[in-house]
Amino acid sequence: MQSGLYVCATPIGNLQDITLRVLGALKEVDLILAEDTRHTRKLLTHFEINTPLRSLHEHNEYEQIPALLAELAGGASLALVSDAGLPAVSDPGAELIKAVREQGYPVTVLPGPSAVTTALLLSGMASGTGFGFIGFLPRASKQRLELLEQYSRLALPLICFESPHRLSSTLADLEAVLGNREVAVCRELTKIHEEVIRFPLPELRAYFAHHPPRGEITLVIAPAEELEAPAEVADSESVQTAWRELQALGLNKKEVQETLQERFGLSRNELYGLLLGKAES
Repeated sequence: MQSGLYVCATPIGNLQDITLRVLGALKEVDLILAEDTRHTRKLLTHFEINTPLRSLHEHNEYEQIPALLAELAGGASLALVSDAGLPAVSDPGAELIKAVREQGYPVTVLPGPSAVTTALLLSGMASGTGFGFIGFLPRASKQRLELLEQYSRLALPLICFESPHRLSSTLADLEAVLGNREVAVCRELTKIHEEVIRFPLPELRAYFAHHPPRGEITLVIAPAEELEAPAEVADSESVQTAWRELQALGLNKKEVQETLQERFGLSRNELYGLLLGKAES
């Protein structure tokens, strides 16, 4: 195989999503650089690939670069992979790619599965006008709020990654900055238990307070123009529909009542009047 660095996309869940081109490269290169060799070894074993592996992650990337450049100078071919998707987007590899290009060695990107575009399409928020990608949100709430404020007026869907154990606090910060904006929580993409739950932030917070999430999570946030839209009309049909949707999510009667009162700005009596098909005078 021709000397150079091959940046390879790996499956984000379903192993069958890997491309034939990536499989060919992983079999033919001299060395595979992996974010987590244990994770990548499972992929290679599944496809009966025996190419040598070396670890390249956020804690050793800089120190590995001189030796890897020397290998390229000697005519080696290297493949760079992350645990899922393309390396260097929200995973290690960007510094290596930069160094390889600066030294004049070939860099080839072999595209494939993407959690970003998969989540965007599943969310129903794709409009053909683009999107904003944030990557992994900061761990600390203060930095998270500051970052979300910077993006709050963007008139495009926003996409970001989050871990299951931080989802609750992240949804709270999103609501603090974005109010009643709709967000799609996309979980376990391309896997057996793939799930997309899309609701305004108050409903999402109520749901996940009682249904702790598992697995990898990608968030798709509605564009800024939806934040400026008029408040929802509290008519009998829309309130009854919202009640049924929240019950289907598993919320109990009290949780549904409190969520809808906040969403529509109604008193308890007004809410139940609309549920019975008659608005309070």
